[in-house]
Amino acid sequence: MSKALQPVLDVSKLVAWRHALHRCPELGFELGETAGFIERQLQELGIETHSAIGQVGLVGVLRKGSSDKAIGLRADMDALKIQERNTFDHRSKTDGHMHACGHDGHSTMLLGAAEALRSADFDGTVYFIFQPNEEHGLGAQAMIDDGLFDRFPMDAIYGMHNMPGRPAGQLAMKSGPIMAGEDNFSLTIVGRGGHASQPHQHIDPLVISAEIILAMQSIVARSIDPAEQAVVSVTEIEADGTVNVVPSTVTIKGDCRSFKRSVSETIERRMSELAEGICHAHGAELRFSYQRVFAATTNHSSKTKHTLAAAQATNPAELIEYPCDAMTASDDFAHMLLEKEGAYVFIGNGSDSVGGCALHNPHYDFNDEILVTGVRFWINLVQQQLPS
Repeated sequence: MSKALQPVLDVSKLVAWRHALHRCPELGFELGETAGFIERQLQELGIETHSAIGQVGLVGVLRKGSSDKAIGLRADMDALKIQERNTFDHRSKTDGHMHACGHDGHSTMLLGAAEALRSADFDGTVYFIFQPNEEHGLGAQAMIDDGLFDRFPMDAIYGMHNMPGRPAGQLAMKSGPIMAGEDNFSLTIVGRGGHASQPHQHIDPLVISAEIILAMQSIVARSIDPAEQAVVSVTEIEADGTVNVVPSTVTIKGDCRSFKRSVSETIERRMSELAEGICHAHGAELRFSYQRVFAATTNHSSKTKHTLAAAQATNPAELIEYPCDAMTASDDFAHMLLEKEGAYVFIGNGSDSVGGCALHNPHYDFNDEILVTGVRFWINLVQQQLPS
């Protein structure tokens, strides 16, 4: 499609929307202000809306022509429990909450696409899907369980996430796994605590936990095929002791990433075996739980080729990376791809200034300069997949 036929975008409106969303960060499923703002904008654009899907999810519907073909475009809406350290005018107005992952930008790009596609040529139906609770991996499945794909039948679904460190506006994609699955674990070591001056009378769960943590470092190094990718990270240690009291219990919590279920299962098995064996050697009890929170985000080959074609219509070759490297971060868009064919794309947030700050950082901000690129990508994808 010729770029000359593309709708004119109101950049100032895009920035205003993004800043408004950034000021009102909300968490999980508690997105009343955020979802309400997005729904009002869609309704003012004359776009049909359906709310309260998966608790607070939202779907906008735009139909044109006579084709029964349909695609879904998804953006996430939730923020993070982080205290923002920025001082600009659009900083968070809620202490302890901020948009540190760019979901304000993702929602804005999808809103911008909805506005632009009203005056663009295509034949079929576009579903604009605004999802809650991505950060805890619950929102996508909640919308699916609430009938997302039954109520809004679509041929494919697509998602996009900004990525700091990549050149601003770069579009990157690959077939197959593009983001890892995430597992969470908890190991509670139950020993026998007491006075710190008499360690010989105790079963010290702190010493046992230290052995377990060190042993866990061998899982990836010695139990996983070097050709595979995996990460095992201990992120929390909780104990019920104090300065002169050896604790009775210690809980170790953490996070694992991998791209295959078989690798995830190996990590779980070896973690259990190592921890159980060490606890047994010391006479302690182990309570172990292992939860799979995010599946690996796995792009379908044919749909990835569609995103590449849309990227080529949007950017010059130097601002496209295909195939890109997979990342060990996770996104619950993966659960949508288990139900429906589709693909997930990265858009570069920039390497310098605002764009150079990592996700989930108190100084992060979405780069307003890439809003237009994201909107153009969605427009090109729709027009290529639903040609008039």
